[in-house]
Amino acid sequence: MAVPIPTSHQRLLTEPVVAHLATVLPDGRPQVNPVWCDTDGTAIYVNAAADRQKTRNMQRRTFATLLLADGPYFWMEIRGRVVQSTTEGAMEHMHRMARKYTGRETYTLLRPGEVRVMFTIVPERIVTFGT
Repeated sequence: MAVPIPTSHQRLLTEPVVAHLATVLPDGRPQVNPVWCDTDGTAIYVNAAADRQKTRNMQRRTFATLLLADGPYFWMEIRGRVVQSTTEGAMEHMHRMARKYTGRETYTLLRPGEVRVMFTIVPERIVTFGT
């Protein structure tokens, strides 16, 4: 069941704050990567290249946790479930993320032939700190 994103901490998702995404490796250990993300107010969206370990992790084990922090005294942890992964619209999403995080119109770090995947994460538990 989805839980609402607290109004007090929504700016961590709408401003260009880099999130730290934790996924689960095949052997059960966590893997953490910095990622760009955004929200529609309910779900969280992240994007990754199709050939990355975090992509395989989220497609095979649907648990994910995001930690977003604006300094040590204002942060939000979002524990959730990956409910969708798609290549459809993923490149357009990555370009939107580039505008949000870099001010550039397009994502310029693509490798030749790179395929992007957009993931939808529904929050199941949210922990916040700070006001």
